[in-house]
Amino acid sequence: MGKYFGTDGVRGRANSRLTPHFAFLLGRAAAQTLVENAADGKKPVMLIGKDTRSSGDMLEAALAAGICSVGVDVLSLGVIPTPGVAMLCRELHAAAGAVISASHNPYYDNGIKFFAGSGYKLPDAVEDRIEALIDDESQIMLAEPHQLGQVRRLEGAVEFYRDCLLRTQKPDLSGLKVVIDCANGAAYQLAPLLLQDLGAELIVMTNEPDGCNINLACGSTHPEKLVAKVLEVGADIGLAFDGDADRLLTVDEQGNILDGDFVLAMAAAELKKQGRLKENLLIVTQMSNMGLRQAMEAIGVEVAETKVGDRYVLEKMLESGAVIGGEQSGHLIFREYNTTGDGAAAALFVLDMLKKSGKKYSELAKVMTRLPQHLLNVPVQRKEGWQDDAEIMAAIEAGRAELNGCGRIVVRTSGTESLLRVMAEGPEMAQLEKIVADIAAVIKRKQG
Repeated sequence: MGKYFGTDGVRGRANSRLTPHFAFLLGRAAAQTLVENAADGKKPVMLIGKDTRSSGDMLEAALAAGICSVGVDVLSLGVIPTPGVAMLCRELHAAAGAVISASHNPYYDNGIKFFAGSGYKLPDAVEDRIEALIDDESQIMLAEPHQLGQVRRLEGAVEFYRDCLLRTQKPDLSGLKVVIDCANGAAYQLAPLLLQDLGAELIVMTNEPDGCNINLACGSTHPEKLVAKVLEVGADIGLAFDGDADRLLTVDEQGNILDGDFVLAMAAAELKKQGRLKENLLIVTQMSNMGLRQAMEAIGVEVAETKVGDRYVLEKMLESGAVIGGEQSGHLIFREYNTTGDGAAAALFVLDMLKKSGKKYSELAKVMTRLPQHLLNVPVQRKEGWQDDAEIMAAIEAGRAELNGCGRIVVRTSGTESLLRVMAEGPEMAQLEKIVADIAAVIKRKQG
């Protein structure tokens, strides 16, 4: 991770760490970096989309001002899912795109991330160049008054994104009862629009954003209300998005939460059956459950692993030729449909698979058995240096010794929050909880 960028753009508390001034500086630096190779004689255009946070308007205005100051036009898309910006970058031949969102974080946080004109997230080297320009303003080439960029609004951006999604997947969902949790976020308009004409009976919840209720006791990180609603109405499936709708979590008809690992297992099995699983390969991260690897081994699918972060999953997919990959958290990349994790595209695939199978969703999920896994997020003052702390490393090694080769421990820094994530996996939950608690106690004492 760089000085300002984490695993998914820049994050921080709105109007504190992530101020309008910083957004302005970031807009200048990003626009100059991302459009420096545009030489077709036309004024380049950057797209800006956002989620429903109250700070979105403020940060968009500042970001757009920075972009315009270096002679780049801005096309504002309004509230739209992150993957919608990626898709519209390609569809509209934009020079680049920006998204103002802190994804699954609370409303008081916000973030800014970028896509190249190709719709792909930026590699580390490009983010490093943007950071260097933020720190050395003398390298910024400000536009002359007659060359300044202008801001325009694209009306109907959400409908445009919906039409692009339905161009590649348009399943007949008649007979299905589906509950959708929009997280009071960027999916609040898209999700009902996307599914309303496909024949399913829809029950839509948490689609009334007020600027402060995004991800509040709802969405992919808080699926309890979705589970209750699925059981209450007797739905066939529940779908939960996160704040910017690049993640998808699912719930079966029995109320079981089926995370990204389960969706990846089911989808890889379906693609293999259809002869569409290129390279016979699934890309996952180090946080994916061992049960997913075992499930793929059982059906003859190869699995390759990356570090955490959907952009690293995508890099591995492009390098290997794989067409599907993702994270346990619900970042699901179907490369046939989009260049980034896309909750809506994943939802269409899952619903189509469920309808055509003629089975219950819980039956499809039997392709995988989840091994016990315990994850604890440990708040810290410092995310750096823990690997060099002898006591922390000794606690981790003690936990591994206790598992005795029958599980694993993963400790990593969050790329978006001041946390260290401690995960243990093995045969017994009680043992995992004790191991994780012991490691977390040492981390709190040394890093907290």
